[in-house]
Amino acid sequence: MFIETETTPNPATLKFLPGQEVMPAGTRDFRDEEDAAASPLAEALFSLGDVTGVFFGSNFVSVTAGPGTDWSALKPQVVAILLDHFVSQIPLFHAPSAGGIAVPTEDEADYGDDPADADVVAQIKELLETRIRPAVANDGGDIAYRGFRGGVVYLSMQGACSGCPSSTATLKQGIEGLLKHYVPEVSEVRAA
Repeated sequence: MFIETETTPNPATLKFLPGQEVMPAGTRDFRDEEDAAASPLAEALFSLGDVTGVFFGSNFVSVTAGPGTDWSALKPQVVAILLDHFVSQIPLFHAPSAGGIAVPTEDEADYGDDPADADVVAQIKELLETRIRPAVANDGGDIAYRGFRGGVVYLSMQGACSGCPSSTATLKQGIEGLLKHYVPEVSEVRAA
């Protein structure tokens, strides 16, 4: 088994591609050791000490290192853990807690939607799914819809995109521009 590694726009995060499916549906973002307790793989990665974030995508794992971490020393350790995990075919999540790790769907908006905006929300979600999420996944992260109120779209960045120095520019210049172009009712995009 060979695991490819790619850089991301976030200098603290690397994207690891095991050449097989990681998550069959959805994504999962682990921001600390407590979150990681749901997954043997995430636990093992956090146990390295320098890891501050782990993100599972459909076919990749993004790992974020703490400030000042030397990736040349950490990268081989991460690859070894990933190889062990995928070769031994250990489940991605601990069985007893698997029900407790449900990934929120895009329909579970944090900011709520006005039912009168149903057509606009459908257009926004379609653009997110077909044009934006695939591009963000290429950079080792994901973006989740959180709501639409008064012309403002609320989104949350995950994985390599969370905390990335260019995430604000991505939201404002890239995503906001695209949504405003195709959905005139959108006046602004904000991070949730």
